[in-house]
Amino acid sequence: MQIAEILDRAMLNSQATPQLSLDYPEIGLKQAYQIQAAGIEKRMSRNEKLLGIKMGFTSRAKMLQMGVDDLIWGRLTSTMQLVEGGSVSLKRFIHPRIEPEIAFRLNKTLKGKVSLLEAMNAVDAIAPALEIIDSRYANFKFSLADVVADNSSSSGFVLGQWRSPKQDIGNQAMVMEINGKPVQIGSSSAILGNPWRSLVEAARLAAESDICLEAGWIVLAGAATAAHPLSTGDHVCLHTSSMGQVHLHAGE
Repeated sequence: MQIAEILDRAMLNSQATPQLSLDYPEIGLKQAYQIQAAGIEKRMSRNEKLLGIKMGFTSRAKMLQMGVDDLIWGRLTSTMQLVEGGSVSLKRFIHPRIEPEIAFRLNKTLKGKVSLLEAMNAVDAIAPALEIIDSRYANFKFSLADVVADNSSSSGFVLGQWRSPKQDIGNQAMVMEINGKPVQIGSSSAILGNPWRSLVEAARLAAESDICLEAGWIVLAGAATAAHPLSTGDHVCLHTSSMGQVHLHAGE
């Protein structure tokens, strides 16, 4: 698919491309997810593995920041997963931003309309997480269809230590520091009121593209705060109330 090739090339070259909607205004949300899937197929042909999905626009702060009001989702692949406490080169990104999240690890398949209890029973571990988002579009400007086609801006993620899912994650304090200074302070309750609801929505939305959430997959619940720009030399640390911490260094 030609459009998927444009975005794939922009990602591989770390070079921004104009918004797709400027040249292809007819692209709707369904087509955008098809373009996203085609782009992931290209990555899998290069031996990347599908690890799960991420949710987007699940907090009011994020909706306001991006000027949208719909939930979206994207795929997570093996080359996107970063080493906790390690360093990532910012040369692989165009204009990276980072945001605090909560991750779920599934031990059962979820698909379509599921209850909150069914979603909770399908998770065997939770962890604090950081996600790097990096739109492939010039000036970080895009329509809803644009961002969905671009894998919902998902570009990298790092997970903290996996913990029991039995603890309360409905109101975890989320303090993201860069170089020891708090830059974003929020609560996990900003993620649809409770991050577990994001997992319910993830199953429903993925099913609309005939995708099920598979056992072993990781699901990122969505950002608890607005994203923050990431610069070379930054050390990022997310502190939570009772889920521990997660660290990442931004290298050259």
